[in-house]
Amino acid sequence: MSMPVTRVALVTGGGRGIGREIAFALARDGCHVAVASRSPQSVEATAGAVRRLGVEAMPLALDVTDVDAITHAMQEIRARLGAIDVLVNNAGIAESAPFAKTEPALWERHLRVNATGPYLLTRAVLPAMLERRWGRVINIASLAGLHGAPYVTAYTASKHALVGLTRALAAEVSGTGVTVNAICPGFAATDLVWNSARNIAAKTGKSFEEAVAAMARINPGRRLIDPAEIAAVAAKLVHDDATNGETIVLDGTS
Repeated sequence: MSMPVTRVALVTGGGRGIGREIAFALARDGCHVAVASRSPQSVEATAGAVRRLGVEAMPLALDVTDVDAITHAMQEIRARLGAIDVLVNNAGIAESAPFAKTEPALWERHLRVNATGPYLLTRAVLPAMLERRWGRVINIASLAGLHGAPYVTAYTASKHALVGLTRALAAEVSGTGVTVNAICPGFAATDLVWNSARNIAAKTGKSFEEAVAAMARINPGRRLIDPAEIAAVAAKLVHDDATNGETIVLDGTS
């Protein structure tokens, strides 16, 4: 069911990959979209493409771990687009290292971006959503948020934290008109995977193509997830009949 009124969405990590596709999907459903990323150039490009879909778009250079920056961004979005109805916490990082070489700085960096960032942003938008008795929080987690994976301890722990946040908050807001859900994709065809494949190739002597194929085989469906698949699920979670408290797995098997 499509949304009956125009909504305002904030998509973090919206300059490329999964976030960019989600911004497009929400725009096609009629949402005005604030596109946030640490890269001003990428959000400008995404915002321009969103506008061509017939809705308003607002590019934002945003560090999701900076409380003051988040406060300022909320004020800017409200002034230009209106109150935020939909928050998509997509911004994230993924770095690999054996546990013995997972330094505290790497650990803290993953928790800050992948878990604390969504917490801060959700905390900023939730009171108004509850007051209006309508809101959607969509957290882009990972299969790593449901299962362990070697050499990505910090990433796995941070995504488990995000799934835990999703489930706990969903229970808290049940019946209020606000829903909180997580999408848990496997390896997707994004810059993050391409960069990881280059690192693997450099360290192992495999070709880039072999490294990508090896990552695809880790997914149960033995293929990379298309970001458009993730975006389609996110768009459904914005509808009025959206579920609450789900962790939706996208593993390439369908």
